[in-house]
Amino acid sequence: MRLQWLCGELNKHTALWYYICINIHIEGIIMQFIDGGVSAPKGFFANGVLAGIKAGRTKEDTALFVSEKVCNAAGVFTKNLAQAEPVKLDKKRLSRRRAQAVIINTGYANAGTGAQGAANAVRTAHAAAAGLSEKEGANGAQWGKIDEEDVLVCSTGVIGQQVPVEKIEAHIGELVDGLSKEGHEKARVAIMTTDTKYKECAVQVEIGGKTVTLGTMAKGSGMIHINLGTMLGFVTTDCAISAEMLDAALRESIEGTYNCVSVDGDTSTNDTLIIMANGLAGNAEITEENGDYQLFLEALNALNTQIARKIAADGEGATHLLECTVVGAKTVESARKMAKSVISSSLVKAAFFGKDANWGRILCALGYSGEFFTPEKTSLYFMTSEFAEKAGCPVCAAKKAAAEKEEPAGFIKVCDHGVPVQFDEEKAVIIMSEGEVKILVKLEDGDAVGTAWGCDLTYEYVKINGDYRT
Repeated sequence: MRLQWLCGELNKHTALWYYICINIHIEGIIMQFIDGGVSAPKGFFANGVLAGIKAGRTKEDTALFVSEKVCNAAGVFTKNLAQAEPVKLDKKRLSRRRAQAVIINTGYANAGTGAQGAANAVRTAHAAAAGLSEKEGANGAQWGKIDEEDVLVCSTGVIGQQVPVEKIEAHIGELVDGLSKEGHEKARVAIMTTDTKYKECAVQVEIGGKTVTLGTMAKGSGMIHINLGTMLGFVTTDCAISAEMLDAALRESIEGTYNCVSVDGDTSTNDTLIIMANGLAGNAEITEENGDYQLFLEALNALNTQIARKIAADGEGATHLLECTVVGAKTVESARKMAKSVISSSLVKAAFFGKDANWGRILCALGYSGEFFTPEKTSLYFMTSEFAEKAGCPVCAAKKAAAEKEEPAGFIKVCDHGVPVQFDEEKAVIIMSEGEVKILVKLEDGDAVGTAWGCDLTYEYVKINGDYRT
């Protein structure tokens, strides 16, 4: 097995944990993380501008990315019944399984806006299509005339207020003129709301003898309890893959990545994840679940895992990234649901903010997850990411710690087969003070593994959301 990881936040040990311990096997693959976000794949260009959509904003607020040719496309959207107008529009347009460009605005979510909001979403797409068609290319790109039906729209921000579309229209020329391979740097900022960090990644893998690139950018910090079926995510690729296989890969990938993230338990009206493939890598088109499909899925999983972690780590007001791994469950789905129940618990999140090793809250969250497990055969551990990664993974870390005469630094066992154990409270505080804390739940009900990501619940979260609208 060969892996080449060139992403500063994802080292070899972490990579092995995600791909081996979660039962995804990579044999003879070289996977390389690169810069470039959504404009990293061949034929994609991006940009972001400040259109002045919401008073007081000083950074870009409108983003656009486009492919030189029409793409096979798929999307998954919020399961919230109160859906934003762009979600309704995109679901309708993606029924054709194609797209060529996406325009995104921040400031206003265009949700709860009625017929005018629906018209505004269409008007935004029309403006983008007209602007792109007028230029028919910029900075060396050639995308030709753009069909308005191939333009998707996304919005994020305050619910219940109309998007000032005229401001977007006034800046379409600037937005189109600036489209470039480097434009992802402005686009990734333009989609941020309360995010404190941009979220993007790109990865390359060889498929069918050709180098295939996947790029992504996302936003999400609050109103995050992803249940796809206010988070926005975009994946671009130059892989040649049919729309049917693209849709299948996206839906399979989100179950162990995006859908395993929760910041505050609120599923947004605007949750959207779109994937577009233009085929410019030149590989033989993937039309069935063969080896090439599996390679593409591995790369997509790697990409989506990175963004899932970034979203959880940047939860509104968060001071800790919480990663919960459940091992020994009956099924992978059950393990993931239990892990997500733990990181979604307000009491668990508050305990980690207060650095209180109140493991009973974790056991409680497992108990109301709706999944079967045996509490009397459940053990709980906390550890630092550094300790886990030195051992190879949280499970390996637990085995290593059990083999040592004294419990090592960076690792602590707080519950053994459903009952408390004597542990060093001061040591627990030290571990829980880390920027990333791993929770390991060891069951004895099966051999399945699942991981979910969340963050602590802080005073700052309440401050941010206490006056978000005003």
